[in-house]
Amino acid sequence: MNNLLKHFWKWYEKHLTLNIAIATFLFALQLTHLYWLLTHVIWMKAFGYALFNPSPFFEWLLIVIDYTEIPALITTSLLYINEYRQKKNFKSLLYLAFLNIQLLHMFWITDEFVIEEFTGSSQTILPSWLAWIAILIDYLELPIIYDTTKKLIHALKMGDPKKIKEAFIEKD
Repeated sequence: MNNLLKHFWKWYEKHLTLNIAIATFLFALQLTHLYWLLTHVIWMKAFGYALFNPSPFFEWLLIVIDYTEIPALITTSLLYINEYRQKKNFKSLLYLAFLNIQLLHMFWITDEFVIEEFTGSSQTILPSWLAWIAILIDYLELPIIYDTTKKLIHALKMGDPKKIKEAFIEKD
């Protein structure tokens, strides 16, 4: 098993720019979900009307994009695990916590619960403040999106995977 992991991480670092690009792209897609959350759900709760009411096609598209969160969590977690393997640091662990708390939101405090709670149609015994916790958890994605985008830009400038690896170890 240890040998298999060594081969995986060797491959991962050899293709680091590609892996950063995939993680960045998948996580950047979540910006559409955060936009919908702000302009439809939060705005509706705060002001009584939505700024953005997606058509059935855009609702379907938002659902598809929302499902990319699972591969985004996996690829981005691998990025921060690899970074932590290279240089033990608090930021990598913090971002791993931000990433993996999303699982709590995805499987327990769902968007459906948030919408039902905010519209008064909830039939659960869960407290309504959990809806705000779920929203906060969603917005923990923003620093990760920013950081992975910054890493991708840096990796593209560096070009050589060995230089990228060295820059991340020294930089962070």
